[in-house]
Amino acid sequence: MASFSEIIQKNTIVLVDFSAEWCGPCQTLAPILKEVKAHFGDKLSVIKIDVDRNQSLAANFKVQGVPTLILFKDGSQIWRQSGLLLRSDLIAIIEKRLD
Repeated sequence: MASFSEIIQKNTIVLVDFSAEWCGPCQTLAPILKEVKAHFGDKLSVIKIDVDRNQSLAANFKVQGVPTLILFKDGSQIWRQSGLLLRSDLIAIIEKRLD
């Protein structure tokens, strides 16, 4: 399995979802992320990181609350937000940064 840094370096645009199984908003966000991935197809990779299982990675990115979404482009963080987002808002945010 590829490491986190390999994945964000290898793929052009990567959306990382820091979440937890016990988090209600995270569960609400899951189907939204599937729809967003379907919208962008191969242009976007979506990775879900469980903060309870990956505490050091979450600490590395200073994740204070879940869900926290971080968008990477060519290995660099270009956007970040904590909390629930609408599908349309998330698509608009990603489309703005695809160029």
